[in-house]
Amino acid sequence: MNKKKLEAIRKKIDLVDKQLLNIIVKRTTLVKKIVSVKNHKKQIVDKRRIKKVLISIKKQSIKKKIDIKITNKIWRAIIGSYIDFERRKFKKK
Repeated sequence: MNKKKLEAIRKKIDLVDKQLLNIIVKRTTLVKKIVSVKNHKKQIVDKRRIKKVLISIKKQSIKKKIDIKITNKIWRAIIGSYIDFERRKFKKK
């Protein structure tokens, strides 16, 4: 194993991780806005929306030649995490 090559690649991954964190900040800001416009806690989980998003991600993954199992797991984790976030932030009845 070439340690220098490994470290160089890991540094690039670290940069991508920083970019992902910035994107997560933007997404979280938008989700906070969504929470503020929802009137009932039962509106938090929108199964049709989730299905639509996952289908779109699958199509985009295929186009970009990304392993669809990876993107499906990532988006399910993102969706689940933000559902939990919305439930914690929701103040209305």
